[in-house]
Amino acid sequence: MYSRMLRCLLGSRKRAAVVVAFWVLIAGLLAGVAPALESVEDNASANLPPAASDSMKARDLVRAQLPGQDATPAIIVVHGEGTDAAANAREAVSRITLALSDTARPDHVASVISTVTAPAATAELVSQDHGAQLVIVPMTGSPSDKSFQNAVDKVRSLAADRAGATEVAVTGPAGIATDTVKVFSGGDKAMLLATILLVLVILLAIYRSPLMALVPLLAVGVAMRVAETTGALLADAGIITVSSQTASIMTVLLFGVGTDYALIITARYREALLDEADRPRAMQTAVRWTAESVLASASTIVLAMFALLVAVSPALHGFGPYLALGVAVMALVAFTFIPALVLLLGGSVFWPGGVAKAAERSRGTGIWHRIAALVARAPVRVVTAVVALLVAMSAGLLGYHESFNTLSGFRAATESERGQHLIQEEYGPGEIAPSTVVVQSQDDLRSSTAPASIAAVLASVDDVSRVGQHPRFGDDGRTVFYDVVLNLDPYSSKALDAIGPLKETAQAAADVAGLKDATVLVAGETAQNADIRSALDRDTTFVVLLVLAIVTAVLILLLRSLLAPFYLVATLLLSFLATLGATTFFTVTVLGDEGIGNRVTAYIFVFLVALGVDYNIFIMSRFKQELRTLPPAKAISAALMRTGGVVSSAGLILAATFSVLMTQPIRELFQFGFAMAFGILLDTFLIRPLLVPAVVCLLGDHALWPARPSRRTPPPPGDETAIPAGRLLRAFTWIAVIEACTWAGLLIGMYFKYIPKTTELGVRIFGTLHGVAFIAYVLLTVLVAIRLKWRLGRTTLLALLAAIPPFMTVAFEMWARRTGRFTEPTPAPHLIPSP
Repeated sequence: MYSRMLRCLLGSRKRAAVVVAFWVLIAGLLAGVAPALESVEDNASANLPPAASDSMKARDLVRAQLPGQDATPAIIVVHGEGTDAAANAREAVSRITLALSDTARPDHVASVISTVTAPAATAELVSQDHGAQLVIVPMTGSPSDKSFQNAVDKVRSLAADRAGATEVAVTGPAGIATDTVKVFSGGDKAMLLATILLVLVILLAIYRSPLMALVPLLAVGVAMRVAETTGALLADAGIITVSSQTASIMTVLLFGVGTDYALIITARYREALLDEADRPRAMQTAVRWTAESVLASASTIVLAMFALLVAVSPALHGFGPYLALGVAVMALVAFTFIPALVLLLGGSVFWPGGVAKAAERSRGTGIWHRIAALVARAPVRVVTAVVALLVAMSAGLLGYHESFNTLSGFRAATESERGQHLIQEEYGPGEIAPSTVVVQSQDDLRSSTAPASIAAVLASVDDVSRVGQHPRFGDDGRTVFYDVVLNLDPYSSKALDAIGPLKETAQAAADVAGLKDATVLVAGETAQNADIRSALDRDTTFVVLLVLAIVTAVLILLLRSLLAPFYLVATLLLSFLATLGATTFFTVTVLGDEGIGNRVTAYIFVFLVALGVDYNIFIMSRFKQELRTLPPAKAISAALMRTGGVVSSAGLILAATFSVLMTQPIRELFQFGFAMAFGILLDTFLIRPLLVPAVVCLLGDHALWPARPSRRTPPPPGDETAIPAGRLLRAFTWIAVIEACTWAGLLIGMYFKYIPKTTELGVRIFGTLHGVAFIAYVLLTVLVAIRLKWRLGRTTLLALLAAIPPFMTVAFEMWARRTGRFTEPTPAPHLIPSP
């Protein structure tokens, strides 16, 4: 069936032209109906803790109980200079307040809080030496709107014009949000252009043919267009979330992965041309021989991205689906569009060198023969040297610590960061981000002495600099709010550690004051970062275990070995530790970054393991093929010589594309780009050509235990992918089709039955049935794979087909929650239980 499908798609240049036209048509149609990706990006939720966390509950209480708290404040810092600093600051504040209170003020300005409009707040607004003052400007609207950002720019211009002999900077949430947009603006286009030029130069050096170098770029362009438009449609429907950082990573990921797949397929095509003059047949042979490894690679990446769905932190939970979509589309394009385009271009694709010269280069270069000889001659010394080097690189982890300060992550000067520094210098470190302690009781607190006693206890806490003079009462009278300023940097680990004791102290004070069943929560950036840290710590553990399980399972299916996956995964772990150590040393110790971005470690692990295993897959898959005619030592040498050039070229391109992220003015993207480039180069030029072959040489016949090599003659041409037929195979195929159609019908039926009155019970029943069917189907897949000794390509294809319905269930539930379709007043737990 697979051979017939290849003949149908790649049997002639006319059929290849149809395939190319199909993808171009699909890309054009989707581009015409999908919204712009930038219009559906969600950059706010990615920087928030889980919705069920205490800090988010406290934030909701603040917004619900205190009128006007839904506004986003801009903070104007006025710093007087010279001998008359206090007078200059006072006069500048008066002029700025007057201008912002005038009818001609910017549209989004709701009010102005300064020493002019609120003299009672002088103690909080004026620094101890009276040389600096704060002006709070609450602004309505969404910070993501262009009109809001323009209003902030007008506030800045107005404040600068009336500054006089003072230094003025606009910071606060409104200023930070506006600067974040400015830092990102224009970066994606520059990054895309840099990526295209870099990849083009490397491809020209590898292929020595202009048309062949353009094939991967055109394929990536088609895949990117299809993935972006499909992702925009899904994000617009509320099914997935896409952020600016996710979009940036998608760009480099598709360029890297797409060119990797193109190199693998076209290299095998050139090799097939040595024995087969008919180009369509040579391409079909190339696709058959590479399908197993490329499909295993794509499946590993897609499943690793979906593993992020177990995360509770929005930064990780919403990160995977869009990238999984992109890689899945890229794999489809690689299997169809790339071979079809190469056939369509004919012999001109190898110009100016010609077909014969291109085919001859597939035999491998002399350097890989020498490397293979070195590994075969001294495997113990190779393993010892490589492991020692990786351990030495891991020593950089001694300086590892994380940063939760968004502003310190900008690699470009911003006005909001300058304002934050002024506040820290003049008012103390904690003033840039005060916390709010929320105490909620069953009784009315407005006439009680409890709020005052709680305030006194909070003021006595060691890490507290001051507590607001007057507690604020909510509209219900049962909720009281305390403005608490820490004497610590609010983004430091010590400040995050102080949130728990602060909450416990407030709870104890409420109990002593006689408040029954009082609830204590803490709001503010420090509390949110503390909850983000807790969620990320939990998520990283589960994601690491799940990704390792996925990689191990894929390697077991691919190699049909129990031993090989474990030493291959061990090399991946060594590579990750060495990469993280080198990244920490370079960015924190050498460049002086405040710390590793709080999400960067999880990103590095998922991507480095998912992509790094590709090179293990490529060499071990070829090793298994060479074992048909060669003993293990010679088979691994042959695999290394055959795959050395193309896989190294693929790794070089993938590393180069990720290094483009280092041009972005964001700490997280810079660190992530450096780590991925460094780690991929490690895997490409150290792990895959030296460590893995050396380990295989040492293990010999046991390298694929419990399988033992059995030498036999190569299969005749055209019969490489023969699959045993029989009743079980036909039944399984029909079950696959019926399973997919049945669940598609159930999904459609559920939509019409429950929308717009979707019930929690209905979703739970639907999800349970999905789970049972999915588990049963996967078990059947494994049984058939073992019984019939199928190649991974067919097994994985059908297994992924079976995996579609559960993911559709999750997507449906996410959409139902986002659109408020549930009749239950309280949100229900997710269909996927948290471990």
